[in-house]
Amino acid sequence: MNDAAHVPAQIDHYISGTTTPGSSSARADIRDPATAKVIGRVALGGIEDVDAAVRAAEAAYPEWSVMPPHVRARVLFRFRALVERDMDRLAAIITSEHGKTLSDARGEITRGLEVVEFACGVPELMKGDFSEYVARSVDAVAFRQPLGVVAGISPFNFPAMVPMWMFPIALATGNTFVMKPSEKDPTLCLELAKLLTEAGLPDGAFNVVNGGRTVGEALIAHDSITAVSFVGSTPIAEHVHREASARGKRVQALGGAKNHLVVMPDADLDGAVAAIMGAAYGSAGERCMAISVVVPVGEHTAKALREKLVAALQTLTVASGTADGADMGPLISREHLAKVSGYLDIGTLEGAELVVDGRRSEVPSDGYFIGGSLFDHVTPEMRVYREEIFGPILSMVRADSLSEAIGLINNHEFGNGAALFTGDGRAAREFTARVQVGMVGINVPIPVPMAFHSFGGWKRSLFGDHHVHGREGVRFYTRYKTAAVRWPETREHGADFSMPIHS
Repeated sequence: MNDAAHVPAQIDHYISGTTTPGSSSARADIRDPATAKVIGRVALGGIEDVDAAVRAAEAAYPEWSVMPPHVRARVLFRFRALVERDMDRLAAIITSEHGKTLSDARGEITRGLEVVEFACGVPELMKGDFSEYVARSVDAVAFRQPLGVVAGISPFNFPAMVPMWMFPIALATGNTFVMKPSEKDPTLCLELAKLLTEAGLPDGAFNVVNGGRTVGEALIAHDSITAVSFVGSTPIAEHVHREASARGKRVQALGGAKNHLVVMPDADLDGAVAAIMGAAYGSAGERCMAISVVVPVGEHTAKALREKLVAALQTLTVASGTADGADMGPLISREHLAKVSGYLDIGTLEGAELVVDGRRSEVPSDGYFIGGSLFDHVTPEMRVYREEIFGPILSMVRADSLSEAIGLINNHEFGNGAALFTGDGRAAREFTARVQVGMVGINVPIPVPMAFHSFGGWKRSLFGDHHVHGREGVRFYTRYKTAAVRWPETREHGADFSMPIHS
C-alpha cells in the first residue's frame, strides 16, 4: 500500500475564497473515533487569522448586502444542489471525524438543507410593510436590513447541521459570515465553504477560521463583528452571551439540556420503547435534543417499560459508523469516553441502580466505544439527573402522576425539550401548556422543529432573545427600520420646532 495514504490530511482555514494555513504553524490532531488513528491535522488559528477573515468579510459586505434578495437566493439554490450532489462524500467525512453512522450523517445534512431551502425564500421573508397616507402627503415604510459581519461558533456533535442553522439565513439576508467549527471535526465546514464558492458566493462573504478558545474569544471581542451565534455547553454559552452582549453585539447562545420523555400508562409501550431507543442512544447520545431521562407514570408502567428497555438494549448494535447494521457509533474522543464512563460510577455511588452497564457491552476493541447504559431509581438530587452527560446513558425517574412528571421537568435548570407519550388528548394538552421548555413533542421523541419554525430552549438552555432559524433567525440577522416619506409640491412653510405629530 502506498505510504502516502497514511499521511494525515491538512485542514486549513478558508478566507476570501481560498484555503490558507494562516499565521501560525500550530496544529491539532483529528482522530477517527472508530479507530483512534490520526486522520488529519487542523490549523489552529489566532487573533491574526480572525482579523484577516473579518477584513475579508468586511470587503465583501458592500456588494453582497445590496445584491437583490432573489439573486442571493439563487446562490443558495445552487449551493443546495451541490450539497445534494456530494451528499455521500460529505456524510463520509462526518462519519470519519465524528463517528456517527452514515445514515445519521446523511440525516444531519438533510436537516441542514431544510434551513437552506427556507433561506431560499428570502425575497418573501425580507418583504417590508407600507402604509399610504399615514398623514397628509406622508407614507410610512418599514423594512429590514442586514447587520454586517456576523460570526458563528459551532459544536462537534453536528458539524453540518448547526453551521447550516446559521449561515444560510445570515447570507440570504445580506450579511457576511465568519465561522468557527469545532476543532475536533472541522473538515465538513471547510467543504461547505468550497461549495458556497462553487455556487457563486463572492469571495470573502463566507470564511472559516479553525481553532479552539482563542479563535472563539477573538470573534467575540472583534469590534467589526455585529452578532454572534453559538451552540455548545451551558457554561460557555453563558460566557459567550455575557461577553458579546457587553460589547454591544447581538447574541443567540444555545446551551445544555436534560430532555425528559414522559410515558403515560395508556401509551403504546412498544412504540414508546422504539422511540426512546433512537432518541437516547442515536448518535451515541451526543445530541442536545437526546432523551436522557425517561419518566414512567405509575409503578406498572415503570416495571413494563424497564423490562422492554433492557430487552431492547440487548439488541443495540454498537460498531463503526460505516459498518452495516450499526445503530450507534463511538464517542468523539478518548477524553469524552472517560467522562461518560465516569458518570456510571457516579450514579452507582449516589444510589441509582445501574440496570445495564454499557462498559460491559460487546463493542469494538479499537476506538472510543461504549454500549448503551440504563439507570433506574434515579432521583432529582443525583448528578446523573442534574448534569448533562452527552453520552448513551438513560436515567429512569419514576413519577406517580402527570403533574409530578411535569414538576420534575419544570424544576430542572434546563428547558430545551420534552416529550409525552400518551393516547389521551387531555393529558397531551395539559403537558403542552404547562411544561416549561422551548420544544414539546407529543408521541414525538425529538421535537426538533422544521426549518420554517425556530429552534431553541428555555431557562439555562438558551441565552439571548432569539431562537435559531425560521422567522426568529431572520429577525436575529436583520435590523428593523421605518421611514416616513413626504414629497411636498412646494415649500410653503418654514422650520417647525415643536414635537412632530401626524395630522
